[in-house]
Amino acid sequence: MLFRESAKTIAARALDSSLYLHLTEQFVHMHGHRPSAAEVRSWERSVPTLAAALNDAGLGDVEIMLEYALPLNSKRADAVLAGVHPATGEPSYVVVELKQWSQAEPDEDDPALCRIDAYTHPVLNPIEQVRRYCEYLVNFNGAVAEHPGRVSGVAYLHNATEFGVGGLRAIELDDHGQLFTAERRGDFIDHLRTKLSDKVPGAHAADELRAGRTVPSKQLMSVAAQEVREREQFVLLDEQQVAYRMVLNAVRKAKRSDHKEVVVVTGGPGTGKSVIALSLLGELYRQGIPALHATGSQSFTKTMRKVAGTRKREVQDLFKYFNSFMTAEKNSLDVLICDEAHRIRETSANRYTPAAHRTGKRQIDELIDVARVPVFLLDEHQVVRPGEMGTVEDIEAAAAAKGLECHVVPLESQFRCGGSDAYLRWVKRLLGLESGGPVVWEPDGRMHLLVADSPQEMEAFLQARRDQGYGARMSAGYCWPWSKEPGPGDPLPADVVIGDWARPWNLRGDRSVSGAPPSALWATDPAGFGQVGCVYTAQGFEYDWSGVIMGPDLVWRGDHWITDRTRSEDPVFKKSTSDADVDRLIRNTYKVLLTRGMIGTIVYSTDPETREKLRELVGGRREQRVSAV
Repeated sequence: MLFRESAKTIAARALDSSLYLHLTEQFVHMHGHRPSAAEVRSWERSVPTLAAALNDAGLGDVEIMLEYALPLNSKRADAVLAGVHPATGEPSYVVVELKQWSQAEPDEDDPALCRIDAYTHPVLNPIEQVRRYCEYLVNFNGAVAEHPGRVSGVAYLHNATEFGVGGLRAIELDDHGQLFTAERRGDFIDHLRTKLSDKVPGAHAADELRAGRTVPSKQLMSVAAQEVREREQFVLLDEQQVAYRMVLNAVRKAKRSDHKEVVVVTGGPGTGKSVIALSLLGELYRQGIPALHATGSQSFTKTMRKVAGTRKREVQDLFKYFNSFMTAEKNSLDVLICDEAHRIRETSANRYTPAAHRTGKRQIDELIDVARVPVFLLDEHQVVRPGEMGTVEDIEAAAAAKGLECHVVPLESQFRCGGSDAYLRWVKRLLGLESGGPVVWEPDGRMHLLVADSPQEMEAFLQARRDQGYGARMSAGYCWPWSKEPGPGDPLPADVVIGDWARPWNLRGDRSVSGAPPSALWATDPAGFGQVGCVYTAQGFEYDWSGVIMGPDLVWRGDHWITDRTRSEDPVFKKSTSDADVDRLIRNTYKVLLTRGMIGTIVYSTDPETREKLRELVGGRREQRVSAV
């Protein structure tokens, strides 16, 4: 939340522009960069309009919470109004989505989407947008979890006429989703009076919502089985829902006619790509539409088979690998959902591939050819191996060569790392994956970031979090060699050795050894805590607390990073891999490892100068020391 005051106070502050200065300052503090000109313009034009409507309704004592951050992700509702219900006397909350649009029309294929001239692609109908905000708030805020009737939602298109946007009401309206225009301002005022009392100030109700306990995030694997077999477990918001519906609409078109198109969903870690993938697979599975989920990650696919397909072989069979379609017939599937598509390889062939199947065909072409609607979900900054070529440019080019439409949906909201956009930006700046150089971490109340002085301190800190009921894992850069897999009953070899501290890498095989889980389950089995994970077992997963050991392959010297390929033990780096590629892949590796945590990350570097730089950026303030969390 960027600002909170009564409607009459906000109206007064809007007159002298102090409101916008305060909103801008708070935005910079929370997100680490200035708001866009369009965002500031929307505050200047929309907030006074909302405050005026409340004051004209006699609701000047209602609290307005501007840019209200939804729990556990980076999405913000434009405003949440807090007050008391005039009939029940209970707290009452109205989620408001403000739009400056003057004209919009429903998408011809799906009225839950709409089209406006400013965008080349469809966006979510604001009625559906605010409805999902309400559902998400009820799901994740303890103050209203048991009282869903206390939350209602409206989209207020204060520049629009009924003629310009009335078609958006083609979707069903309910208490979580209503739409009002400038032409129906009187109806909007009347609606607010039915939800909020003019006799009781809203400050106490606002306090109660702010103090509501955050319900823990539904971690992907823990609900995968229900997602695939039963019903949608996640509330998809904004561009997540746009991506979901675009795929389903493409499937409908494909079934009506001989139609084929490609959909690409791109976004950083924690933007919900795998959640969208599971939601789609679950919906298509329930509709009986032939669809498969595929990844290039053995860990992710095996985990999905185990968790989502427990005791149901037909569900296990929905999860494949990218190289599973070398001999498949064209368009034999309706939908192929390619999750973690940044891990697409040049070809599917390997040393075990029979000669008859070595066609030289590119893997990306195999994946596009096999389904009428191939869907690719990817993050270009998670390419960590030479030969991985899953980029938007690659997929668009492959689709164009086949004469196919390719729709790209960018995801921007952040669900991992406590929903902290500021943390994700800090990581990218730290590693030089975004311009500007490293910056000092400013705590934003969403993500904890700490520096450990030793691996012992890191491990003890994470164990303490586990004792409190949180999940935790330790991972490291690929800087230590792997021992041969131990035999049954033999102790795990201590591969990661730092001074007098030593721990084993995660297992490489498919079976449990000495109580440690097989490699594919390291991130999800509680017994995985005793081993150090590498990027290939951590990628695609999340846990509450993440401990990251930065090894000697990436060290800070003076004012920049030095990548030392000779200190990497990753067998995928060959002599033919260029220094530039090694540098990029190692930085991407640490980006993956540093963005696995849902609540916090604790980092340690084996290099003294790098450790000192991390302390300078993170550990200079008392509240960021390990002992303080």
